[in-house]
Amino acid sequence: MNKVRLGFFSFTEITDPGEHRSYNEWHQLDHMPEQYPLDGVAFGQRWVSTPACRAARTVSAAPLDPIHYVTLYLMTEPVERTLREFRQLGRDLHAADRFHLHRRARLSGPFPLVGTAVASRVLISAEAVPYRPNLGVYVEVEALPVGGDAAGAAMIRERHLSPLCAQPGVAGAWSFADEHHRITVSWLDAPPLEAPGRLDPLVAARDAAAATRTVFAGPFETITPWQWGWFDHG
Repeated sequence: MNKVRLGFFSFTEITDPGEHRSYNEWHQLDHMPEQYPLDGVAFGQRWVSTPACRAARTVSAAPLDPIHYVTLYLMTEPVERTLREFRQLGRDLHAADRFHLHRRARLSGPFPLVGTAVASRVLISAEAVPYRPNLGVYVEVEALPVGGDAAGAAMIRERHLSPLCAQPGVAGAWSFADEHHRITVSWLDAPPLEAPGRLDPLVAARDAAAATRTVFAGPFETITPWQWGWFDHG
């Protein structure tokens, strides 16, 4: 059984183009490490939508179009206490002047885990996929219809996650959903810019078969510490 119960996402825009380096230094060296002492934070990673990744997006609608980064924390039981302590830690760090001010979360919050799959070639279990090294991710965000089935776990796994994992370069994929959005993350062990050509048709087929609307779909690169120069020249 998967110990992860939900993913806490932040789709983040940096509001001052000159603040990317300071944001990355703050988040990677200060903010993210402080989350791990919390009992229910199992893992976290953040990825960047470089200028090349932005140009390769399949769908980039409001309110997510301006984003530069996506962060995902995986949370386990005790979920309610973890979320309470996670939010309190954010307030405490802000009060201690250890929070980055030139950022705006365009979509943020906890999303229950509703489906997982893994590529047979990588041998590991679907539950282990996020902990395997990756070169990046391909992220889809769907707007769900009012009153629709937010989870639909069997359908998600069989009709979308498994086809994603059959594509070259995809190690595994997880879906998370609340009553408004479903977020699917595909972990990549091939260059992220190769993903759209392989995965875009699956996104289009999913939209055609389901009563959902994709509002974002595109690749992100894994962030290497101290290598934060993607936006230095424009």
